[in-house]
Formats: sequence, structure tokens, C-alpha cells
Amino acid sequence: GVLSTKSNGWRKELNLVSWNERDAKYDLREWNEDYTRMSKGVTFTEEEAEILKNILEDEFDK
Repeated sequence: GVLSTKSNGWRKELNLVSWNERDAKYDLREWNEDYTRMSKGVTFTEEEAEILKNILEDEFDK
């Protein structure tokens, strides 16, 4: 899913990806308009994504 789009067209996205035939992970990074370039990003296992979800829910439920 797209979280935001910059004026230069780069989009910050959260995707579920599997690279090199490994288990899929949640990947958060920016991509250019035609997906030929990407920024450094961060990946989360399903367990890490669940922990992050709980942290964010706690933060926004205050």
C-alpha cells in the first residue's frame, strides 16, 4: 500500500515481498514512479510487523 507520494513522484510503500526465494517479509521503502529505483528501506517479519502494529495501536489510542 502507498503511504505517501512526494512532489517528485516517489512513493513510500509497504509491500509484502519475497526476494531470492526466501520467506516473504513486509518491506517499507520509497520507489520512483516506474519502480526502477528505490531508497534504502526496512523489512519486518510477520512477527515484527505484528509487534509494530501493537506499538502503533497503543500510541494512537492514547
